[in-house]
Amino acid sequence: MNNNISNKPIYFKTALFCISIIFMLSCEEKKSTVTTKRPNIVFIIADDVNWNDLGAYGNNTVRTPNIDQLAKDGMLFTQAFLTTSSCSPSRTSIISGLYPHNTDAEQLSWPLPEDKNTFVKQLQNSGYWTGLAGKYHLGESVNDDFDTIYEMQWKDAPLGLDRRLVGDGSGCDEWIKLLRSREKDKPFFTWLASFDAHRPFSEGIIDNPHKPENVILPPYHPDTKKVRKDYALYYDEISRMDDYVGKVITELESQGVADNTIILFITDNGRAFPRDKTTLYEGGIKTPWIVKWPSKIKPGSTSNNLVSSIDIAPTFMKIAGLEPLNDFEGIDFTPLLSEDAKPVRNEIYAEDHFHDFEDYTRAIRTTSYKYIKNFYPDLPNTPSADVIRDLTWKSMLSEKENGTLNEAQMRCFIIPRSTEELYDIVKDPNELYNLAQNESHTNILNDMRLRLKQMRKRTNDSLPIARTNDDFFRDTGLPTKYRLRPRPSKEVMMKAMLAGEVLINPDFE
Repeated sequence: MNNNISNKPIYFKTALFCISIIFMLSCEEKKSTVTTKRPNIVFIIADDVNWNDLGAYGNNTVRTPNIDQLAKDGMLFTQAFLTTSSCSPSRTSIISGLYPHNTDAEQLSWPLPEDKNTFVKQLQNSGYWTGLAGKYHLGESVNDDFDTIYEMQWKDAPLGLDRRLVGDGSGCDEWIKLLRSREKDKPFFTWLASFDAHRPFSEGIIDNPHKPENVILPPYHPDTKKVRKDYALYYDEISRMDDYVGKVITELESQGVADNTIILFITDNGRAFPRDKTTLYEGGIKTPWIVKWPSKIKPGSTSNNLVSSIDIAPTFMKIAGLEPLNDFEGIDFTPLLSEDAKPVRNEIYAEDHFHDFEDYTRAIRTTSYKYIKNFYPDLPNTPSADVIRDLTWKSMLSEKENGTLNEAQMRCFIIPRSTEELYDIVKDPNELYNLAQNESHTNILNDMRLRLKQMRKRTNDSLPIARTNDDFFRDTGLPTKYRLRPRPSKEVMMKAMLAGEVLINPDFE
């Protein structure tokens, strides 16, 4: 007997056709329902802000009422870390879900290559409207991943030092504009990136400036008038950024989408001060990490579990109902969004590459210890060039000449550095006492060495074939002939290096 449908009676074919139409309409309705119910995702990334320079993390001097309220309404993470302590490498790592050394954009201002996948593109392909406003710093290959981009604009030439922005200088001016320009019939993802609190700092940017006498200084910065003034100006920038965070939350509420929106607030690296940004100490890689998700997270909750910025890509895809890409090297952290959650990782890995100055450092951090390996110990732990040109560093130079800096405050000047550093984070949160040579910690040191070795092997992490020339002079923070903007990609620089060519600025004087 022939089972071909074309031989069936006409009523059978008609009935089958009707069933097919009903099924297709049902599927379309279901698809539409799933799409509209998928949560919106708002990612807010501050610039150069320490986790402990926010009220929610115990700083009672800096004024951050909106971020503090975000923590009260959601979950605050106490053990959150970045994969690096440098601006663009941190951002390209987040968006690609890869450790910096696997992005081919591990040095400052190297663009993310076209062959790297991003979670934003996956969200966009699945029906999300995607937008970015503020600081970009990702590379042109990422442009099409966003339906709309409002990139902050500079007032001066690309090679200018200590540049100023169009607008109020915050980099947040168009956050609300972006939220209002989204397509209203799609779930949305927004990447909101401030320029606050990046140097240079300016006076008079908020109505009620912070007072230098009230700032909280870490023990590795000297207590001088210049340092206190520098911190007060830094606090002002944090407060200005906090005001925009409040505006975002108000806008989400006014649009009636707040209850179905997850907000993640972090920073790209620590504050732009000596021994913080561009280092693998806590002040470089530890980040504020606050998640608000009204339908999922208990207000006022806290997580003490380890989490890394490399976990953001797979997590956002999971939240959107997608399977994370196999390329991603992070872990979905949604299981941590309940207070009784079990750990999803027992260590984090962080790295430091060229940022204005050459360096190559790696760190393993557990809940109790931090191990740092300095592969170029002959180089001093020089902060970024904009730090060298500003108040705190100048004050430290004066105190150094006077012989008044303590051991911790001298660490940025010491040559050679210790090849290995080991810190008991619980007893010594400021990482003042290096235990690498302490015999009582030999077993811990060996364990951390092994962890680092295994991580480097697992992620194909290896030393570069050659060192990169510094973009600035380490004593003045002024440009060298090697500083090029826009900075050539890794591919271009490697080709030149292999050919024996040295790329220099033809306009350098």
